[in-house]
Amino acid sequence: MLSQNDNRKLTETGPSTPMGNLFRNFWLPALLVEELPAPDCPPKHIDILGEPLLAFRDSNNKVGIIDRRCPHRGADLYYGRNEECGLRCVYHGWKFDVNGNCIELPTAPEGSVFKEKIKLTAYKTRELA
Repeated sequence: MLSQNDNRKLTETGPSTPMGNLFRNFWLPALLVEELPAPDCPPKHIDILGEPLLAFRDSNNKVGIIDRRCPHRGADLYYGRNEECGLRCVYHGWKFDVNGNCIELPTAPEGSVFKEKIKLTAYKTRELA
């Protein structure tokens, strides 16, 4: 019989758990292609292994799965604008691409490299039809 601790190690799959870390190394089905039907369509909330994420299709038809919360103030990116190859947070306008990179920071001074230090958790995607 498994101990409570061993059972927890084998069954919990949330972020930073042993099995969660293991499963995140493998491809997992996340949603149907039809759920993101066109470029710049509304994003979709998804939970994978207990982690709240957001799926979206950018202007170039690339699909991204990223952390649901903006790293600046924790705003839900679901309410952001999907525009011009990125998802823009409605709170302060930070914009992220399908790889989780901050690609626009409207309030930063010109020439600032601060946006290069900002990154969301993002997962690789692959479409199979």
